[in-house]
Amino acid sequence: MLEVNGLSVAYGAIEAVKDVTFTVQEGQIVCLVGANGAGKSTTLRTVSGLLRPRRGEIRFRGEPIHRLPAHAVLAAGIAHCPEGRRLFAAMSVEENLLLGAYLRRDRDIAADAARVYELFPVLGQRRTQRAGLFSGGEQQMLAIGRAMMARPKLLMFDEPTMGLSPIMIQQILDTIAVLRDRGTTILMVEQNALAALTLADHGYVIDLGRTTLSGSGRDLLADHRVREAYLGQ
Repeated sequence: MLEVNGLSVAYGAIEAVKDVTFTVQEGQIVCLVGANGAGKSTTLRTVSGLLRPRRGEIRFRGEPIHRLPAHAVLAAGIAHCPEGRRLFAAMSVEENLLLGAYLRRDRDIAADAARVYELFPVLGQRRTQRAGLFSGGEQQMLAIGRAMMARPKLLMFDEPTMGLSPIMIQQILDTIAVLRDRGTTILMVEQNALAALTLADHGYVIDLGRTTLSGSGRDLLADHRVREAYLGQ
């Protein structure tokens, strides 16, 4: 579904991503793991059209997308649930969800919002309340729901469990697995390497802007280099 080949991305003179290569197969959860500053978030921002690569290519369903603006990448079927959630705090739950569907012109938007409320009942119960009044976990639910409203084929998560309680972390990870089981392909960046690789069908390790290891989530969990560098074992 997604092919990233030899990706290089710079902020001015600083090259944050030097040579990242990976693929995402349809129906999988694929995780990118690595230390802070490794280039993981920059990679997702480039896939979603927020940044332009210096070198390399990104293909989605066989078509190049690395020169498309962000709204065209979204229209092609890729939604991005960003680090820090980036909600509109003064707007209601319902208004935030509707913004996730701003490119759509079909008549199924209300039905999709109802599916979000079914997945996250607390959002339905508080749909008229401002997003800024919610807890971190509830805001993450809303950020996921907003991304779902675009009906993406590929949904990207950037640090979805950051700053959450252990119970909420498990709920968010369970939700991501449910989305995969319902047919949405997932690409996820996650600092919690153990949780990410336990969930992932496939994983890639990014170190200093380069892809250094890849394999199934189970194989990477068993790799001594991953255990020493990211699991403290």
